Order: sequence, then structure tokens, then C-alpha cells
Amino acid sequence: MQLLQLGRGHTKGDTVVWLPQERTLLSGDLVEFDATPYAGDAYFKDWPQTLDNIAALKPLALVPGRGAALVGEEQVQAGLAGTRAFISDLYQAVQAGAAAGKDLNTVYKEAYAHMAPKYGQWVIFDHCMPFDVTRCFDEVTQYPDPRVWTAQRDIDMWKALES
Repeated sequence: MQLLQLGRGHTKGDTVVWLPQERTLLSGDLVEFDATPYAGDAYFKDWPQTLDNIAALKPLALVPGRGAALVGEEQVQAGLAGTRAFISDLYQAVQAGAAAGKDLNTVYKEAYAHMAPKYGQWVIFDHCMPFDVTRCFDEVTQYPDPRVWTAQRDIDMWKALES
């Protein structure tokens, strides 16, 4: 068994468990399968490369943070691809809105509308999107590293999104 830090993604200190003889990876929340990634403490720019680093191990089985265990190369690739697509699609939507000078509320509404047709049926979509968009907005505007989620920050986020 190996504990590996393959890069930042879901958090700064993401660590995976790799069983090289079995070619099995326990990814934690770096990979989700048919479930919305919680990205409130994420590194959106780094996450796709970290997923590529996981793929380079060529796992035959993968236990994601949420969703069914993935068995076989095809399922593992589907799990990696789904997570990568979600992260990339969200990043592109938020980056476009921020670059156009839109505020968090507007960017949230537009990103939600953009993402819902493809990902809205995923587990905890509605729960994660406010935190995911807020963190992504922070990253593309002024905070390359996640800010601590205090009670006040949570209140401020909801005020901004519900205004």
C-alpha cells in the first residue's frame, strides 16, 4: 500500500491510497462518480492535472469519494472523465463571467443554468453548487488559495447569492 499526494484538486493536501499489486486506487473526493464534487476548498486550475496523474497509474479499480466503486479500465476512465468534465465546465463558466466583470450572484445563476442540464441529476448538485461557484469565483478573481469557511463567510456567501 502506498499513500500518494498526486497534486492538488479537491483540497491542497489530497492524498490517495494506491494498492499497486491490485492496481486499485482509493481516491477520496478527487474523483466522484455520478455525484457532484464538493469544491469549496478546491484548486480548479490544478485538479485536471491531478486527475491525469491518477490516470497515469492505470488503475483497474477505483473507489471514489462518492458513487459506486469503479471496476475495469472503462469504468475508471468514466469516473475520471466525469469529474474532469464537471471541474472544467464549471471553471470555464465562472471564468467567463468573472472576465466579463459580472458579480458573484450573476456568475452563480449563469453557471448553475449552464451546468444543470448536464449535471443537475447528480447527487448533491444543488447543495454543492453555491460553494463550488463561490470558490471558483474566488480562484479566478483574487484568491488563488481557498479561504477558511467561517460562519460569517457562509452568511456572506448566502447573502451574495440570494440578493
